[in-house]
Amino acid sequence: MTADASRRVVLRAAALTLLAAGAAGCTNGVLSAESAASSATSSTASLVPSSAAASTAAGSRTTRSSSTTSSAAAPSPAASTALGAPASAAPTPPGGPSVEIGTGPAGSQQVALTFHGGGDPATAQSILEIAADRGAHLTVLAIGTWLEANPAMAAAIVGGGHDLGNHTWSHPVLSVLGADDVREEITRCRDLLIQLTGSPGPFFRTSSGQHASAVILAEAGAAGYPLTLSYDIDPQDWTDPGAAAVRDGAAQAAGGSIVSLHFGHPGTVDALPGILDDLQARGLQAVSASTLLAG
Repeated sequence: MTADASRRVVLRAAALTLLAAGAAGCTNGVLSAESAASSATSSTASLVPSSAAASTAAGSRTTRSSSTTSSAAAPSPAASTALGAPASAAPTPPGGPSVEIGTGPAGSQQVALTFHGGGDPATAQSILEIAADRGAHLTVLAIGTWLEANPAMAAAIVGGGHDLGNHTWSHPVLSVLGADDVREEITRCRDLLIQLTGSPGPFFRTSSGQHASAVILAEAGAAGYPLTLSYDIDPQDWTDPGAAAVRDGAAQAAGGSIVSLHFGHPGTVDALPGILDDLQARGLQAVSASTLLAG
């Protein structure tokens, strides 16, 4: 993708987000149209990662259930080797506040299913297997402590052609933290992603809240994330309402929707085949968020 084309993608995505937020009457953490366009223009080089591994990386969503490990251990060298990625890579230079994106292009025939990366890794593996069987591509926003405890998941996610991104280090209520703590939550997860995959991933997602505050957006942008990924459809699968309820919630998705789902919940695993069936029956394709926003 050329720099001009990348710029058009970010500007359009920012405008779509602002329109969606205005329609919903929710403005928390969403920049003005002028500010969003300015931020997006200054950081377009980060939208499309430069390597094959990086081009498939991105992130998941918010929930109350997360790992609380606070100490960082050295990531598995095997994971980096499996991805063919360098041990480290320089983060994208700061380019102004991150822009929050809640939906893709209106009228699209694509939907992004995004997953909070946490919980039992067996459920994550099952979801990746279902996606592979169905030719679907997902977006996983990983909690740093979960990824540290399960480093092989980085190779499984990226190797499957899915986005892998940043969902903070320990999944706190990020909006109540000061700038220094927000920065540490974002950069610590970012650095682990770089060590495991060679890329920080194209997206950040805030934790314990649908929308990012101005402080969070500023720190995410400074950490090298021009886009903060929100969502417009939330089946609330983290409450374990059962597979049928999760499927019904996801059925509210329209073309261009970004759906929030979670690893770690058996009901979500059970619901996924039906969710994919429903999308297919409506002529919609499950793609990664990076593909949706570039469409």
